[in-house]
Amino acid sequence: MDINFEYYKIFYYVAKYKNITKAAAALGNNQPNVTRVMKLLEAQLNCKLFIREARGISLTEAGELLFSHVEIAYSHLLNAQEEIRGQNTQGYGTVEIGATETALHLFLLDALLGFKKKYPAVRIKIHNHTAPETLRLLTGGKLDFAVVTSPFEIPKAVRSEKILDFNEILVGGMQYRNLRHASLELKDLKDYPWVGLGRGTATYELYKNFFIGHKIDLEPDMEVATSDLLLPLIVNNLGIGFVPETLALPFLAEEKLIPIHINCKIPKRSLQMVSDQGRGKSLAADTLYQYFREKAAGQ
Repeated sequence: MDINFEYYKIFYYVAKYKNITKAAAALGNNQPNVTRVMKLLEAQLNCKLFIREARGISLTEAGELLFSHVEIAYSHLLNAQEEIRGQNTQGYGTVEIGATETALHLFLLDALLGFKKKYPAVRIKIHNHTAPETLRLLTGGKLDFAVVTSPFEIPKAVRSEKILDFNEILVGGMQYRNLRHASLELKDLKDYPWVGLGRGTATYELYKNFFIGHKIDLEPDMEVATSDLLLPLIVNNLGIGFVPETLALPFLAEEKLIPIHINCKIPKRSLQMVSDQGRGKSLAADTLYQYFREKAAGQ
């Protein structure tokens, strides 16, 4: 099917803004021409791509499918264009990386600060999701690479390398100070309220299996979507929970949290850098990837 690629560019902007007028303005085009091109594209693809509504437009199922491919292709073309224009300039281009919340706080924020000082011209887009969702975006071609929290299922054709080990500890707010000096069995805590990451996260599955391994059927009384929400809830006495030790230390020092000692080993965790082996990286992405490797090796 011989479709003018300019149609896909216009479709990208219409789908992105979900508004013909805004898309036309971004393209430096006029509204009637954009509308005409979208009708031509629908005719050539023999399907309806948009549902026109009073406040704009929405995508049909076919439109969503097309956009999922066009978005990736357009992003790659823009990145290639930037690199070609700046190929004689060290550290130029755009990198799209995925990261879990824990990876952001334990590694990425510090590493990115150093990288941006060294390569200020590189643009970085961070997609913050759970490990399973981040891996889905990676294998779908929407990310250059990602840093995620173990454990996770490694899809085929995905390469993974460890960049950091970290420990988690069990903590509670000051309401649970009576537990501070005790050495407890896990079963002693099953009637306390727990705070944890929710279903669909690798951490939920990890601790679900951890509790089952100790013959305890325990579900969090309060579930959150990202790990940065755990500490505020625990500090405010809404339950006890496992958190990265590094992130808990300032709160322990300020006596906003108390450590809870249990007579069993808490699962080891790590941060892993993952990339698609079947897809090459841009110069900018590879520069950032190698910088992360060197940063991890120097820790």
